Amino acid sequence: MIQLTRLNNHPLAVNSDLIKFVEQAPDTVITLVNGEKIVVRESAQDVLERVVQFRRSVLQGITRWWDNRSALPPLGNSNANGKAEGNGQPAGGK
Repeated sequence: MIQLTRLNNHPLAVNSDLIKFVEQAPDTVITLVNGEKIVVRESAQDVLERVVQFRRSVLQGITRWWDNRSALPPLGNSNANGKAEGNGQPAGGK
């Protein structure tokens, strides 16, 4: 979500994934994928910069997670000590 301002100075949060295109004519008009149009005080360039900044912050979070994945326990059944549970026998087996 990016924070913008309507022409009447009321703040607005817009889901940047729903933006189809942004026009500067002379006011900035944002058209969403559903056809809704929003007129904002910010310039088209400012809107684009905010979208890029938001997406960059999201991707940095993914990158941090990806870089730290070696600290995560391996996938599969493991107990709190990181050891596989069970004795290798089917349930109910002796």
